[in-house]
Amino acid sequence: MMTSSTRIWDFPTRLFHWLLAASVIALVVTAKMGGNAMEWHLRLGHVVLALLVFRLVWGLIGGYWSRFASFTPSPARLLRYLRGQGTATDHNGHSPLGALSVWAMLLILGAQVASGLFSDDDIAFAGPLTRFVSGDTVGDATTWHKEWGQWLLLALIALHLCAIVFYTVVRRKRLVAAMVHGDQAAPAGTRAARDGMAHRLLALVLFALCAGGAWWLYQLGAAPAF
Repeated sequence: MMTSSTRIWDFPTRLFHWLLAASVIALVVTAKMGGNAMEWHLRLGHVVLALLVFRLVWGLIGGYWSRFASFTPSPARLLRYLRGQGTATDHNGHSPLGALSVWAMLLILGAQVASGLFSDDDIAFAGPLTRFVSGDTVGDATTWHKEWGQWLLLALIALHLCAIVFYTVVRRKRLVAAMVHGDQAAPAGTRAARDGMAHRLLALVLFALCAGGAWWLYQLGAAPAF
């Protein structure tokens, strides 16, 4: 089958991916450091919140291969892929398993960010929404954030890295390179993602709105309680 280099990942999606990766690494580091680093942990949590909300909206209006509808597999397609009967188009953008990994990462990160907003370690960290809920809710959120949620996230990150190594070394798929320059070898005639200047400006405006909402939440935590 003839292939050609096709724009799969638009620039906003690529930038989101790398900013999210850097932010999550920084979140893990600041959490382990504790102390004054927890203030940066709080700020980075709001950065991740803005990124996640942006990605959810971008999954509806972004470049074709960034849309959830384009890569979320049906049960039949997933089963066919797991049986080793996948087609060439299954490797355009996210594979069926890769799509499940994306959803798992978004859900776990979303749970971590949400629980962080209601967490309080009674020492140096308190989420901006703790004063609006009961002590039991704060306790449950803190437990999830520091224990189950943290370990699930770390396990998912490790699985993600192992999958990248496997596909790079064994399957000879240049996943990392494609997420840098956006292009991927795909069957001739594969639909290319929109990635023009108007598309990027739309993403910039959208992210600015998401960042503004995250900043409002951050300031809410600094506001005096009445």
